[in-house]
Amino acid sequence: MSKRLGILTGGGDVPGLNPCIKSAVNSAIDLGFHMIGLRRGWAGPLNVNLDDPKSLDKWTLPLTRGTVRTIDRYGGTFLHTSRTNPQRIKEAYLPEFLRGSQECVQQENGLYDCTSHVLRVLAYLGIDGLIPIGGDDTLSYAARLDQEGFPTVAIPKTMDNDVFGTDYCIGFSTAVTRSVNFITDLRTPAGSHERIAVIELFGRHSGETSLIASYLAGVDRAIISEVPFDIHKLADFLLHDKHHNPSNYAIMTISEGATMIDGEIVEEGEADAYGHRKLGGIGKVTSDMLKEITGMGTIYQQLAYLMRSGAPDSLDRMVASSYAGLALDMIARGQMGRMVALQNGNYTSVPIQTVIQGEKRVDVGALYDKKQYRPKVINVLGKPMFLY
Repeated sequence: MSKRLGILTGGGDVPGLNPCIKSAVNSAIDLGFHMIGLRRGWAGPLNVNLDDPKSLDKWTLPLTRGTVRTIDRYGGTFLHTSRTNPQRIKEAYLPEFLRGSQECVQQENGLYDCTSHVLRVLAYLGIDGLIPIGGDDTLSYAARLDQEGFPTVAIPKTMDNDVFGTDYCIGFSTAVTRSVNFITDLRTPAGSHERIAVIELFGRHSGETSLIASYLAGVDRAIISEVPFDIHKLADFLLHDKHHNPSNYAIMTISEGATMIDGEIVEEGEADAYGHRKLGGIGKVTSDMLKEITGMGTIYQQLAYLMRSGAPDSLDRMVASSYAGLALDMIARGQMGRMVALQNGNYTSVPIQTVIQGEKRVDVGALYDKKQYRPKVINVLGKPMFLY
């Protein structure tokens, strides 16, 4: 009997997910496997009610060559996504049929762990191996399933490029390309109105998008998540940059997870079912303070979802397809409990537990001048394509 594999996408959408799914499905079929899509990330197996057959149609989707034939032409994920983590759920967000169930155990932090239910659903679906595509949170739950003995091969994606254990995550190249293009375009109003432009980019814990986008776009200053900044020092720098620019403007980037010295990350709204609050707004705070300190007009632009909108660029298509092919090759060889990765420019894999064993952050000492708030790329000899 041929193997039946499952695939899902979790967390924020990024360009490259659909090509990855398509490549995985076609490779699986070539190997004689069957593939089933789990809709909306880990919310799929969590919400399947085995006493209600209709729930299977809502939360799962059999995948064939025909199903995925054209999906690589578009961005995002046609399986949809969520930030669900079945081991950390508030009681109010538990599916109705699981409330009071022994398959969901309340933890000391008050959140519920429904891993027993997820495993029962995967067994019911006859899934012999699972391919989760996601970032830290999605893959941390994949690591949990691995600990429970469920066969898994993970694929890293996040436009922050911050999954530990790999140099590259699907979505990063396109996010940087989008950012550079928009930064370049925003020079038009900044120069026309002679203002200071503050461009806020995604990046909760890692400032790599701000670092690389600012390096490639040639902005005046870049603030990253890893280095708290002095707003008055930044204001002085930008005034100097503005006055020494023949067009009399200055432009800077800032990671959404950046903080001022002795400050806190800017978030808004209540935490969702899985403990996440909406991040963002430090750019607006910074822009307002720069205007007050310098007396100069400012432009604030939060690129946010524009960074990950639309179809992937060629690099993300290449990596997405290659990661999928590598994952299927590993499954065919029985090499489970792994995450596909790129290290030093080479495709490889690492134990999936690697994801939860560290944090991937900007190499500040090698790539960032924290005194000048600028990228510092002096010597690229021997460095990988994205510098580390």
